[in-house]
Amino acid sequence: MRILLLARYGRLGASSRVRFEQFLPRLKAAGHEVVSAPLFDDDYLTALYGEGRRKTTAVLAAYANRLGVIRTRGHYDLVWMEKEALPWMPASFEAWLLRGGPPMVVDYDDAVFHRYDRHPSPLIRGLLANKIDRVMEAAAVVVVGNDYLAERAREAGAKRVVVLPTVVDLARYRAPPPAHDGPPVIGWIGTPLTAGYLEEVRPALASFAESGSARVMLIGAGEQVLPGLPAERLEWREESEATDIARIDIGIMPIPDEPFERGKCGYKLIQYMAQARPVVASPVGVNIKLVKESGAGFLAGNAQEWWDGLLKLVTDAELRRKMGAAGRREVERNYSVDVIAPELRNLFTEIAGQSARR
Repeated sequence: MRILLLARYGRLGASSRVRFEQFLPRLKAAGHEVVSAPLFDDDYLTALYGEGRRKTTAVLAAYANRLGVIRTRGHYDLVWMEKEALPWMPASFEAWLLRGGPPMVVDYDDAVFHRYDRHPSPLIRGLLANKIDRVMEAAAVVVVGNDYLAERAREAGAKRVVVLPTVVDLARYRAPPPAHDGPPVIGWIGTPLTAGYLEEVRPALASFAESGSARVMLIGAGEQVLPGLPAERLEWREESEATDIARIDIGIMPIPDEPFERGKCGYKLIQYMAQARPVVASPVGVNIKLVKESGAGFLAGNAQEWWDGLLKLVTDAELRRKMGAAGRREVERNYSVDVIAPELRNLFTEIAGQSARR
């Protein structure tokens, strides 16, 4: 079949890369043609991460291009869309744009609806609070990364909801044993937009780093986060992220217990676990399931629990090995591209087939 992919970003955007781009080789191998038309290109994200602001001209150009792409949807058997076609535009306008086209599969890996229904502006809430609900309702299938998002889709009246977790390609994650000398490394990976979550664990990280009992590595956080903390700071690169994660001994994922964060899919934890590294994470959303079902580490809901969990792993190499191995087994069973790609292919074939029979 021919599939039109309307992702939010190009490969530089983590959500688009792991929820869409990494499946393209499998879909192509199955005989499907996927035409990728991201809303924002990598230059847009580079500017956003570097300058912390969105350029109006780039946004207007992206929207104009997206409108042109949508006009071609009749040439495809399926539209595969990330979150929404045009952010911050009313649901009625988006429904008008997409009317009468091929069946649509919409994917969510975070609670984007809370950007609208919990926006501080009453005007935004009035115009857009139900925007994502209407997109979900119109889709042939809503694919979500966790149960929190699935519940919202069902409440919105989605015709069909399928839970497919965020996954990694284990061909890139070889789970090598730690190869460095000296104290264990506590590591985090992400973007400058999420690095602010690290403030929650600053006291514990500072204590370990300053005492010399552990080192800290931050991948993709930028230079401004946690100023004054002794840490090795690496620039995120797609080609090196798996090997960079392999340099750490303990992976962390602090996030606040807020509505938007409850919709996150735990991708950091899955990356750490894929490299057989134990984890310490906030007990929020899917983090709870990942840690409890795998036995890959500890949940930490306050400063004392963060200290206790990290201390156990910093001081016990055998515990790190056992928990890391448990996490790797869980990823092999449930969180790899090889497990989820066949489910996605079958779903697309089923939906396109149903449309053709009508």
